[in-house]
Amino acid sequence: MAKGPEAFRTISEAADELNVPQHVLRFWETKFSFIRPMKRAGGRRFYRPSDIAVLRGVRRLLHEDGYTIKGVQRVHREHGSRHLIAAGEGARVEPQTSTRDRLVASLTELEALKQRLDALLRG
Repeated sequence: MAKGPEAFRTISEAADELNVPQHVLRFWETKFSFIRPMKRAGGRRFYRPSDIAVLRGVRRLLHEDGYTIKGVQRVHREHGSRHLIAAGEGARVEPQTSTRDRLVASLTELEALKQRLDALLRG
């Protein structure tokens, strides 16, 4: 008898559902602070449906979309778990530009505007 969609999953069930080895899930717990399955006595992990949804997004970004661990951490930091869940459901996640790149682009735009203002003031 299969578990319902709202049932908690053991690590072996989660690994099977996500098609990754159990050690990968344990490794992800060390790299992604937002992955926190419930732990029972003896350290046995139980994954909630929401945990599975986030893990599905992490798996997709890492294994299918070519993100690095730091890239997935940045996606979570800048956009939250909902973004990871959407990725796991098939939504396209575009790589984000870095803060430095955005600042350089803003500076370039401001410099161009200053040149236009200077030209207008000169007459």
